[in-house]
Amino acid sequence: MEIVTISPKYQVVIPKIIRKLMRIRPGEKVCVLQYGNRIEYIPERDIKSMRGFLKGMDTMVKREKDRV
Repeated sequence: MEIVTISPKYQVVIPKIIRKLMRIRPGEKVCVLQYGNRIEYIPERDIKSMRGFLKGMDTMVKREKDRV
């Protein structure tokens, strides 16, 4: 967990380790969500760059017999 300080202009610097792990570059946009008592930043990604990001995910879903 990293701790950041909110500036007088309400700005937050994303720690370098997080920027590197999330591959966040200057000028990129992030979505800001309030979830319960948390603030979440979600990088906005181009749909083409998302191709294959769920690779290896188990897609088998157990269905109810009347829904097959």
